[in-house]
Amino acid sequence: MLFIAPEERGKGLGKRLIQYGIKNYSVEKLTVNEQNPQAKGFYEHMGFQVYKRTDLDEQGNPYPLLYMRRPVMQ
Repeated sequence: MLFIAPEERGKGLGKRLIQYGIKNYSVEKLTVNEQNPQAKGFYEHMGFQVYKRTDLDEQGNPYPLLYMRRPVMQ
């Protein structure tokens, strides 16, 4: 999970962390709570696309999840 303190948002920290994860850990997929449109928009801006949705989170709680991945680069 990636959380940025509200007072630190908009400074590029999240972008740098995602870029670091992609470069150094080959991050290609992630999960975001559907009820967090700001996070979804951030990941879309970073090139991730929704490929799957579930009604429940991974613990069975009623928090819909969006599974996102980066498109394969050719």
